[in-house]
Amino acid sequence: MTGTALGAPAVRREGRQKVTGVARYAAEHPQPDRAHAWPVPATVARGRVTAVDTSAARALPGVLTVLTHENAPRIAEPDDPTLAVLRDDRVPHRGWFVALVVARSPEEARAAASAVRVEYAVEDHDVTLSADHPEAYEPETANGGHPARREYGDPDGAFATAPVRVDVSYRVPPLHNHPMEPHASTARWEGDRLVVHTSSQGGTAVRATLAGLFALPEDHVTVHTAHVGGGFGSKGTPRPDVVLAAMAARATGVPVTVSLPRRQLPAVVGHRAPTLHRLRLGAGTDGRLTGLTHEIVTHSSRIKEFVEQAAVPARVMYATPSSRTLHRVVRLDVPSPSWMRAPGESPGMYALESAMDELAAALGMDPVRLRLLNEPEREPDSGKPFSSRHLTECLEEGARRFGWDHRDPRPRSRAEGHLLVGTGVAAATYPVLVQPSTAEARALPDGTFVVRVNATDIGTGARTVLTQVAADVLGVALDRVRTEIGDSDLPSASLAGGSSGTASWGWAVHDACTALAGSLAGRTAPLPDEGVSAHADTAGRADAESPYARHAFGAHFAEVTVDSLTGEVRVRRLLGVFAAGRILNARTARSQFVGGMVMGLGMALTEGSTMDAAFGDFTESDLASYHVPAHADVPAVEAHWIDEDDPHLNPVGGKGIGEIGNVGTAAAIGNAVHHATGVRFRDLPLTPDRILTGLRG
Repeated sequence: MTGTALGAPAVRREGRQKVTGVARYAAEHPQPDRAHAWPVPATVARGRVTAVDTSAARALPGVLTVLTHENAPRIAEPDDPTLAVLRDDRVPHRGWFVALVVARSPEEARAAASAVRVEYAVEDHDVTLSADHPEAYEPETANGGHPARREYGDPDGAFATAPVRVDVSYRVPPLHNHPMEPHASTARWEGDRLVVHTSSQGGTAVRATLAGLFALPEDHVTVHTAHVGGGFGSKGTPRPDVVLAAMAARATGVPVTVSLPRRQLPAVVGHRAPTLHRLRLGAGTDGRLTGLTHEIVTHSSRIKEFVEQAAVPARVMYATPSSRTLHRVVRLDVPSPSWMRAPGESPGMYALESAMDELAAALGMDPVRLRLLNEPEREPDSGKPFSSRHLTECLEEGARRFGWDHRDPRPRSRAEGHLLVGTGVAAATYPVLVQPSTAEARALPDGTFVVRVNATDIGTGARTVLTQVAADVLGVALDRVRTEIGDSDLPSASLAGGSSGTASWGWAVHDACTALAGSLAGRTAPLPDEGVSAHADTAGRADAESPYARHAFGAHFAEVTVDSLTGEVRVRRLLGVFAAGRILNARTARSQFVGGMVMGLGMALTEGSTMDAAFGDFTESDLASYHVPAHADVPAVEAHWIDEDDPHLNPVGGKGIGEIGNVGTAAAIGNAVHHATGVRFRDLPLTPDRILTGLRG
């Protein structure tokens, strides 16, 4: 592999390992005498455990032990209440783990888990979210530390006096991350040292958490995250599997693997909380917004407050003299929600961009022109100047590539037999997030270099891009640089989340390599056997307050067909154009954009979960009932980008691309369905039953 230029389509360094099976994931590391554990989930929605009968389970072949709150190794009270497993008898929601069976094989552990008998004192529960729920309240902040409410001008007055008004509600159901690799961990104790292999987006955070729970110095915990098979936010923080594996290994004295069954994931690893949206847009007859109100209601669990920040994107997108964005939350007896790819932005932009489409229809205006007309000069909420904002270019370039000018704007104006054909557009935004990280760069006597940073590659190509950053700074070919990641004994780094990984780690790698290049410049003496190294720490810079509003932007275009006989929606074309700073690897970037757009297609058409009011659990708990897009569902997908040089970000100039690809896709598809049918559908997903009901209504 040669070539050093950032932006080049370098092939993934670990690609061959993955396709040949050489790459090992968290549950695939062989250990002498390794055992396997299987959790026992609670079958009630709220209550307490009154008795656990493990005798039948312990009598089965291969069983080593059964852990419950009565005999499990004690752990400290965690900062994250979702990790307080087997500490007491409470059951805060259905699916909460109440026991853990450890056996010689996964099959034996699973069989024994089904033999554990648990009795409960059942309490009344409430799992039903509604916009007028009597326990809804306004929190101080939403996810990411955003104020729950922001308001300026007179939004109510502006709406009441606006010549053109849109007052609409939308619903996004619970959504589940479902990475290809389930959450899994393998743990072993070496005296008072704990070593784990875990499927996580951030090994540094896992190490700190385990050290606190088991009262260990952090340097007595080693966390390996060499290969991770997806996460989409669900692996952004430590999950119960890694705690259970460490507890079981301590109790049995042998290495233990916990690989959570997929059906258990929705209850214990987070989910995108449902969001109920109300948007009120007021505009003049010229199409300029005079007022914007976006209010959402969402749920959280009884044990942990997590508020999906779905109204925050409306603070960024459009110029208006009056605005109110508000979040309210209801604490219910449900599993704790958490991050899912583009939390806040994905459901929030679906609602906002759908409402903008409805406003365009009310105005009789082209929806692309409406968005261009309401471009702000500064970020509306903060008043800060944008570090760069090329949404206009994305919309114009996307319209050109898509052939938007040939569109007949009239709804239900195009048909091919019983297929109704429509096109739609939506904008996208995602914030620039950068976290402090450290890195080391070392020059070796043989003329090669080693870069060390505890980054995690969750399938995004981080190894490859960080190698490109290092090679670019050092001025050498890629094959002269080796990058070590995924080990907590390496220099500490931030997690792979919030589209912040490459920007954060790349900054530290850039600085370490710059310092190394400086120390090597003019050096004439041979390098010592151990080489020469340089270190970098971006704390105080990467997390410094910026005077600029920093965001990535994009424009999505979709063409759909709607079968008027069956209600089936098929997407013929998806096109995205993005402005996301400097693109560091064209090959992996396109893969990320396309992957995000496919995930947005799933949000629009197939993905949705239902909370069962009687039993308090998600009825769509596996891939047989929760439908993610398959190859047959994915049309021709095009991803393009605007060359963007933004000097106000970080030394590598990247904004992050992992999430913006899915932010606007669902709205573009929904808007295309409206254009095809003339019917506005405001609840996702757009399944055939909903389409047929609307067409016949």
